[in-house]
This record gives sequence, C-alpha cells and structure tokens, in this order.
Amino acid sequence: MEKIAASAAALLGKNEDVLKSGVLKSSGAVSVYADSIHKLGDAAVMMCRDDEKRFLLVVAKCAKCMPAGFEGDTVALSDGSVALCGALSAANAAALRQHFPWCAPQSLRNVRTTVGCGDRLGLATTGHILAAKKVQISPVLAQQSMRELTMTNRTFRGVVDDACFLVFAADYRDGYGADGDHLKTIKDIDTALAAGMPMITLDLSDVMNAAAGDWDAAKIDAAFVELPGDLQKLVIAEYADKDFVLGDDVAVKIDALTAKRCAVMYTSALDFAKEVHEHLKAARGEEFDLEISIDETSSPTLPSHHLFIVRELRRRSVEFSSLAPRFIGEFQKAIDYIGDLAEFDRQFKVHALIAKNYGNYKISVHSGSDKFAVYPTVGRETRHYLHLKTAGTSWLVAVTVIAKRDPQLYREMHQCALDNVKDMLKLYHITADFNKIPALDTLKDEELAALMDMPEARQLLHICYGPILTGNLRERFFKAMHKFEADYDAAIEAHFDKHLTLLGVPAKN
Repeated sequence: MEKIAASAAALLGKNEDVLKSGVLKSSGAVSVYADSIHKLGDAAVMMCRDDEKRFLLVVAKCAKCMPAGFEGDTVALSDGSVALCGALSAANAAALRQHFPWCAPQSLRNVRTTVGCGDRLGLATTGHILAAKKVQISPVLAQQSMRELTMTNRTFRGVVDDACFLVFAADYRDGYGADGDHLKTIKDIDTALAAGMPMITLDLSDVMNAAAGDWDAAKIDAAFVELPGDLQKLVIAEYADKDFVLGDDVAVKIDALTAKRCAVMYTSALDFAKEVHEHLKAARGEEFDLEISIDETSSPTLPSHHLFIVRELRRRSVEFSSLAPRFIGEFQKAIDYIGDLAEFDRQFKVHALIAKNYGNYKISVHSGSDKFAVYPTVGRETRHYLHLKTAGTSWLVAVTVIAKRDPQLYREMHQCALDNVKDMLKLYHITADFNKIPALDTLKDEELAALMDMPEARQLLHICYGPILTGNLRERFFKAMHKFEADYDAAIEAHFDKHLTLLGVPAKN
C-alpha cells in the first residue's frame, strides 16, 4: 500500500489525468480501482482492495492538506506527505458525498427511463453501472424494502453508502437514485429520507380497502353512503356512467357501481398519499420521487380503478413520478411471467394510455425479477417512459457465481434454503413444487450452476436469502464474493444487458 501511496504523492502537483495514469495500480496483494483515482486539492483519493477487503486510500502533501471528513489509519511517507487508509465506513461515505457530490443519490423525476437495481448484498453496483452506461437510462442503484433490510440485517444508510462507494470507484457521474421501497408508514419514510433516499415507493396495501373489490352491490352502497356527502356527490358526478376516451379507439367505461366501489376501496389510501406527498415536499422541496404502489394485492388493477386513482391523486394535487398497478397474470419471484401474454399486452396498453393521458407519469413494473417475456410490450407501449423495478435478480446472479466457483459453499447454501423454506413461504407467494429439484448428492459439481436455470430451484434460493445471509454461512459467502468480484461484475452486466435489450431501451449516443 505504501508504494502505491508514494506513487500518488509524487504526482500531487500534476493534473488529474496525469495522476490517474501515473499512480501505481498494484503492489503485492493491494490493487487500485483505476477509475476511482481522483484529485482533491493537494490530495488524491482512490479505492483499493486486498485479499480481504476494499478500502479508501487518501494521500495528501501534508497532514494539514488532508481533506476533511475522512477517517482511518495514517502513515507518514518519506517525502513528508501523509497517507490515510480508511474502511468503507459511514463517515468515509459521507466524506465522499461532501467532496464529490455526484456520489450522492438524486431525484430522477425528470428522467424518462429509470431502472431500480435491487441489491441485497451491496456488491452489485459496479455491474449495474457497466450495463447502465450503454443505454439511455438512469439506474436506482440503492433500493431496498423494510422486509429486505430485516432479512439481511442492513439499514437504509448502509444501502446508500454501499452504492456511494462503488459509484465513486466507477467514476460514475451520470446520476443515480435511491429508493425506500414499499414503505407503509411515515416513520419508515423518515428513516429512508434521513439516509438520503430521494425516492419513496409508497405501498398503499395496508390503507386501501382491497376486500371491497369482492363485495356485492348492496354492501358497496352501504359503505358508500358512509363517505362524506360532498365526496359522494363528486364521485357520482365525475365518474358514474362515464366514458373516458384514451385514443387509439380505446376508452375506459365506469358504471355507477364501479365508481362507488373505487371510492370505498381507495379513498383512505388516496388521503394518506396526499399526507405523504405533503410530508415529502416539506422535507425535500421538489427533490423527491414519489411512486404510488397498488401492486401488493391479490387481484389485478382494473383499468377503471387505475384511472380513478390517478384522477383522484391529481385532484388532491399529489405529485407522483410513477405508479405501479397490479398487472394481470402472475409476477412470481425469480421466474418469468406466468399467464396469457396476449391478454397482458391488451391490458398493459390501456394502463400505458391512462398514464399518457393523465399526467404522463411513469408506469412502474414491479417485476419480481426477470419477467423477460413481457419486457418488449412494456418498452413499446410506454415508449420507455417507465420505471422497471428488479429486486432479487442480482442475488441470484451471485448464487450462480458461487455455484460455478465454490460448489461446496453452494451445496451448503442450498441445504440452508431447504431447511428454512417453510418459514420463508410465510413471507413470499410462490407456487413452485420443490420436490422437482434433484437431490444435491445426485449432481456433480459442474452441474450445480444449471439449477439456476430451473424455476423451482431459482425460487427456492430467491426467497431464502435471509437465512443464508444472516446465518453461519454469511462470512464464507462474503469472502467468496470478494474473491470472485470480477466474475460477479461481468455476470451482473450481462444479466442487465438482457433486461435492457428486451425493453428496447435506446443506446447512448
């Protein structure tokens, strides 16, 4: 490390290009992430790695020249300069954001195409950036739900910091987002905001009356008359027996019963969305992205309900960047779309037209990872004015890398998943028949990776990430991921290339 630091110290008087090209890139077990070399006044800041960890190296002409905020062990070099070796800590992430503002997440509300890159490990950002650089998107590199935080023992602050370090290492200056995903309470929203997350995905499932979707007319009428009188009059006047023309010979018809049903189902949820919007505006001014999520329900979002929701959000002056309906068919975790593709195409076109006609917000597709069959339709019908949300896909890429490079560790991870799957099925809805998965003792090491092409095995490992990442396999897993870092980066890049190609996202000029 000291040889690398000395080579940087000798170039502190030069410009950044000379510094980047001239710094010694490796010495012994230590190597430098070449794109991470940055000049900062009379100092240089870069990220390095050795056989065990990543760390920051800051080299300054003198102790007084050391940039503020960085923490770590300092060493005096022979020419009088000083080197600081710092862990990837919260303090050092904050220092990077202070000195290099492009390392901080930002609002992407005015970006046409955004992609949520769920990263349960804090390791996938490099691969995501490699894919994102090729096409006209902005990635949401830090994205986690409360459930994922609980299952991985992470925090929103740690999720943002992990992305920050790898953005710095990649010298990625095109802007990225951070999403507090599927949040349901002001308290959890405030935790995400305090961590610097500009995007909030508001999950309305707990405050909407989803059960009313199945009520008969008498029960709907009884509930409707309990709503405020002015609201009843407005709903009847604005929606009952109305046709809403969307163009392309498409219209949404809302009869009186549907209008009342929507009011009963969604009024409380829409009022809460207004409360959250005002809270976000007070906290961040215009620098926030609010996504409205109504996808966590058992029944698909009918176009008439989608239209009612967005019109009522607009009437309440709620500014939202994207909205996630519950689409027809099955969006189960880790596998491709299950359902009638022709019917999906027909209904999705209507959802996209609603978004186009009522504020041109982004349709958000919560894919559950790898819904490749519907991506061409999604890209075409939205004209790429969309937000695609992926979650566990980068985790499964990591599992595949382990299966290829450390078969024994994979076998133990697989067994851990089998031991815990009953508990995980209480949290995730999937219909896989795990009995179809061959017994591991019947498979050779070189056959293990192929399990990640099998829907049942993919879903098993997908939903059991928590026990693997928080149990006695955790340390070995992360050591292996550090060792196979280059393999993982390349695999993530290739996997996201597939997503973005099937969406038809235009290449960057």
